[in-house]
Amino acid sequence: MADYTAIYSVGNSLAQYLGNSYVPSPLHAQYPSVKFQLVSSAQIAEEDQTSLDQVVTVFLHRITLDENFRSARRIPDEPTKKALLYLDLHYLITYWGTDPQAEQTILGWTMQQLQSAAILDSSILTPAATWDPNESVQIVPTDLSLEDILRIWDALGPKYRLSLCYIARVVRIDVSRSVAPEPLVVASRLQFVGDGAAS
Repeated sequence: MADYTAIYSVGNSLAQYLGNSYVPSPLHAQYPSVKFQLVSSAQIAEEDQTSLDQVVTVFLHRITLDENFRSARRIPDEPTKKALLYLDLHYLITYWGTDPQAEQTILGWTMQQLQSAAILDSSILTPAATWDPNESVQIVPTDLSLEDILRIWDALGPKYRLSLCYIARVVRIDVSRSVAPEPLVVASRLQFVGDGAAS
């Protein structure tokens, strides 16, 4: 299983997979300038959005502990190892542009593509993280309430854009690989000063 770099790797893998799948698709001939890009909240919050024109953004807006593994604390049969993190990564996938046909067609293609390849396996996951050969991440569509969606966009700043909501689950992070081991205590030393107190 991977370390903390897996969080970035999943989003980056998702954007690269969609981009690599889009180029040979028939839709690419109609909209050749469209790009797929992993973005941060700061990029979306910028007042000047011209850099995102004809871009489909993959934006991680929330990280949660997977509720099915919330009580899991240690690796089975290895009680000396530290707990694993089982994470769900929540994404908004958004088209930025002014053409309604492009917006709806490209997001429709994106949904179709993610439905046909709902598992990110070793052939798709980028080597930004140290993935195990058999490790995979499931991409699941999810519904957010209108209130939740509007709250996200109000916090980001730009006006609402049509978006798709997906969860990447379960991303397993081996905490023992991420935390540097503490140095061993080799010796203790006491020093006596003139008044007889030890320090």
